Amino acid sequence: MAPKRDRIIIEVIGPETGQSDPARADAAIRSLARLIGRQIAREQFERKLAQERRAQKKRPAGEDA
Repeated sequence: MAPKRDRIIIEVIGPETGQSDPARADAAIRSLARLIGRQIAREQFERKLAQERRAQKKRPAGEDA
């Protein structure tokens, strides 16, 4: 069974709420940066796998690595 992922809660805070909480903003920025980083890593991994598959197809059938 796959582990449950944490749900990200997005709240819109208008300017009428007064002072913003710097700790809350930092947490939101870190969460967003983590998501972006994971996406970049996933895309790089998929490109690497595709490149390895292409290299496998180009090798003659009897040749070992």
